[in-house]
Amino acid sequence: MSIVDGTIGTGMNGTSDSDHDPRIRRGCRAVLGAAGPARAAIEVPFLGDASGRGYFTPDEDESVRTRYARFLGTRAALLSTLASLEAACAPAAGGWERRLPAFTVAFAAACLLLQQARELVSLAAAHPLLARKLDEPSPVHGIPRKTFARLFRTTTDPLRLMEFREATAFYEKHRSEIAGLECGDEFAAVVCFLESGHPWLGHRGRDIVVRRAEYGWFSFLRRHRSAWKKSVFGFFEVSGRMIAELRQPGVKAPGMPKRVGAGLRERALKLARPGDVFVTRHDDALSNLFLPGYWPHAALFIGNEAQRHTLGVEMPPGIARRARDPLVFLESKKDGVRFRPADETLEVDAFVILRPPLDRGQLAATLAEAMRHEGKLYDFSFDFRNADRLACTEVVYRTYHGAGAIAYSLVEAGGRLCLPAEELIAQSLQHGFRVVAACGIGKNAIVTGTRAELQLHASRSAL
Repeated sequence: MSIVDGTIGTGMNGTSDSDHDPRIRRGCRAVLGAAGPARAAIEVPFLGDASGRGYFTPDEDESVRTRYARFLGTRAALLSTLASLEAACAPAAGGWERRLPAFTVAFAAACLLLQQARELVSLAAAHPLLARKLDEPSPVHGIPRKTFARLFRTTTDPLRLMEFREATAFYEKHRSEIAGLECGDEFAAVVCFLESGHPWLGHRGRDIVVRRAEYGWFSFLRRHRSAWKKSVFGFFEVSGRMIAELRQPGVKAPGMPKRVGAGLRERALKLARPGDVFVTRHDDALSNLFLPGYWPHAALFIGNEAQRHTLGVEMPPGIARRARDPLVFLESKKDGVRFRPADETLEVDAFVILRPPLDRGQLAATLAEAMRHEGKLYDFSFDFRNADRLACTEVVYRTYHGAGAIAYSLVEAGGRLCLPAEELIAQSLQHGFRVVAACGIGKNAIVTGTRAELQLHASRSAL
């Protein structure tokens, strides 16, 4: 019999056989391990604040994904328990009546699966922000897209719920016999779990229609929101790619080189340390007209191989290492979040270097986390609430928010919650980032220390 996401069966007069059946002992342990309060549902203490804000901060985002991955891992263990007990409950083995201990453990696993799923669904129903987040993919955590939608649909499937009602009726009929089985302390604990949840079981058969209606509405909203998001994203992607290729007429003569040449790039790399943030500018970029302030773009300096080795930070496996063209930046451009060489990232007209107030240990851990974003697509819609696509400043935002005492706040710009480069600079300085160097502000030269800080403030106050 299929129940919730698995198949259950059981037996009765098989006490002596079941007492030695390793599948039942393993099943008891799985159910008891998953039945603790911490496993009952995803507890998100900051959910109210995030819902009021309209988005999860990067550290909250990571916490939600980690909790959800644990939830799915527990669910997988319970489903595995149901699958392993299928043979013990099969008609060839005597069916439910003759394999009652196996039925009891399988039924307890099914109850726990349904109870946990319902608690999560109820929490997400009260906080749509959480529902959207749980449907996002997270390759790092092994979570594909739309897992929550599939989970919701599973818990409202009429056929499975009717089968669960049949199993519940069988349990009610044989409660006294189940309670009298002597199959060890672990089995007795499973029986206690079922008895403690008896009032909950009594309500399950009466809300099938209600739950199905809830899923119908959820599915309707998700499909239409997804279609709208795709159309809007498509517009931003097309326009974003087009704008990225255009230049403002009359600002620079055609073919004129960038003001930061090879010599300045080489000196900048000597000043930089892993973890530094490079905020950059192209004088003639058409995108400057659509972004607030003087500074429009940002990239994260991850250092060369020797610098990363000193910190104890390793590149992800499979990333090419080019001896003549080392990959020293993590940067998001129209082709996505990629490791890039300096002659690509610093082919600009101006830049400023900001250094975070972190010690070596904090910096190493932060950079290791940052590298996990490599390979993500570019977010042309600049919606910082989602973590599956990242804009340029969002790489820095998700790298440093929550590191030490650093905490960024998103602002509304162009109708979207994001962190433009100018706002990134302002909030970084408030949280102790230090201006290391600046170049291309007024003169094509690199200045450091106080002069760099003064030039940075001058570039921002001029607008």
